[in-house]
This record gives sequence, structure tokens and C-alpha cells, in this order.
Amino acid sequence: MDDPVAETPQARADRRLVEMLQELRVLQTGVQIVFAFLLGVAFTPRFAELDDVRQDLYVVVLLLSVVAAAVLATPVALHRGLAHHPDRRRIVKVSARIAQVGLVLLAMALSGAVLLVLAVVLGFPAAVPITAVIALVFAGLWFFLPWLVRRGVPDEV
Repeated sequence: MDDPVAETPQARADRRLVEMLQELRVLQTGVQIVFAFLLGVAFTPRFAELDDVRQDLYVVVLLLSVVAAAVLATPVALHRGLAHHPDRRRIVKVSARIAQVGLVLLAMALSGAVLLVLAVVLGFPAAVPITAVIALVFAGLWFFLPWLVRRGVPDEV
């Protein structure tokens, strides 16, 4: 509907759920790309040469990406499993919280993948601060910026 004021609460919840599911489709692609990259890494000849710390980091990042994929797919499963549930607003609210957790996990997986690659290429002393900056970028863009906008940050920013 063009006029949000004319929307019924049910119609608004339906629209928000559809919008969220579209956003999650985009995120799922990113998670799948990271996961595919990580799967390929384990089968390269150089992987066996990595020390235990880097291999452990690899396992953590791989698991983070799998859990992020599962969490980000959960709102889709809720939508399917509760398709005829009368309380769409509750489904949207729960799905939004789950999506936020998924974003945190995805940011951790992506930052971990950066740390892993940079630790191999540059070593940990250079990789850690660069990855910290990357993690701050995720936090700023995905969490702090929306918080600022919710609080009514001026348009000039």
C-alpha cells in the first residue's frame, strides 16, 4: 500500500515480513559465498601446512558461517511453519530479533575469515588490528548507524 496510515496492523505485519524475507535472501547469498570459500580452503595443499592456531581459527570461522546460515534461514522456516498463524506481528518481531543475531554471527564469520586470510598472508601481528577495524566497520554500519537513525540523527550527517 502507498499510504502506511491506511494499512491495517495485519497488512503492515505481512508487508514487514515479506520485506525481511527479501533482505534475508540477500544475506543468505553472502553466507553461502563465505561458506563455499571456507570449504574450499580445507582442501588446498597449503591447508595442511597451517599451524594449529590457524587451523583452529579456520574451524571456528567455518562453524560461525554455518550457524549464521542456520540462524538467518530461521525466519524463513518460521514463515513456512507458521504461514497461517494469526499473529503475524509476533512472527515479525521474533524474526527481526533472530535476523539481528544472524547479522552478528555473519559479521563474526566475515571478520574471522578476514583474520584467517590475513594471518596466513601477513601474520597475526598485522592481521589482528586490520580485522579489528573490519569488525568495527560491521558494528558501525550494521548496528550503530541504524541505532542513530532510530534516534533521529539529523539528515545532514
